[in-house]
Amino acid sequence: MLKVIEVLAESETSWEAAARSAVEEASRTLRNVRSIYVENFEAQVADDQIVRYRINAKITFELEESR
Repeated sequence: MLKVIEVLAESETSWEAAARSAVEEASRTLRNVRSIYVENFEAQVADDQIVRYRINAKITFELEESR
């Protein structure tokens, strides 16, 4: 059985780094992470420069069978 959770993540370098961070953080408490689906991209701007990349994503993981 698979389960999906929604997460928010950010990075100062890129949206890809934000996605990696989301998977790494989720993997600390979840086992069997299978995929990430990025729904929204957002960037914070200051002084005409992007200073933070943000994503809203869904992470899919496999539930372990209980005995």
